[in-house]
Amino acid sequence: MIKIIVIEREFGTGASVIAEKLAQRLGWRLLDQQLTGEIARLAKVSEAAVKHCEERLDPLFYRLAKVFWRGSYERSLPVTGLETFDADQMMQFMQRIIGDAAAAGNCVIVGRGAPYFLRDRSDTLVVFLFAPRELKIRRALALCKNEAEASEIVDTVDQQRVAFVKHYFGKDWPHRPLYDAMLNTALGEDITTDAIVSLMNAINKKKGSS
Repeated sequence: MIKIIVIEREFGTGASVIAEKLAQRLGWRLLDQQLTGEIARLAKVSEAAVKHCEERLDPLFYRLAKVFWRGSYERSLPVTGLETFDADQMMQFMQRIIGDAAAAGNCVIVGRGAPYFLRDRSDTLVVFLFAPRELKIRRALALCKNEAEASEIVDTVDQQRVAFVKHYFGKDWPHRPLYDAMLNTALGEDITTDAIVSLMNAINKKKGSS
């Protein structure tokens, strides 16, 4: 039976809203922006420390961490105050957090390497969300000053995700063999949410009858 839903996504697809709708519909725990508090707790630093002094991060880690911590609704959380961290340590913490959440079950996890960390679990449904470029730019406009800036961020964030996944997992992003389904969120948030729930129910029914 499916106990974990992982949402991987392109930037600007509205994945955070869809993940939240899924978690509410199923009554499951959501791990998206909440991971900020988890990493602060495990690292024994305050959330305030995580949110300040970003100029102290080295350029490579700052670039990777900025991508890693972006919420899937594409609002950027500051990744700061982690002077003693490097990207390798962060990955270890994230693997632990995601592994613990998966062990408990009944959770919706957004990105952050979850498709790779959980790739061998049979109780996990992994869905990749994409959207037409013009829709992603419209969504990004809520965060940007103008369309040119929105266009640039749509392109650069996914380019950085490509680099991040290649560096840590040795895969080309998106890595299609990891996904059980790929859905176009131009269908709408509710329809996309319904589709994921229907797919999960169909898988559970098939497993239950086998």
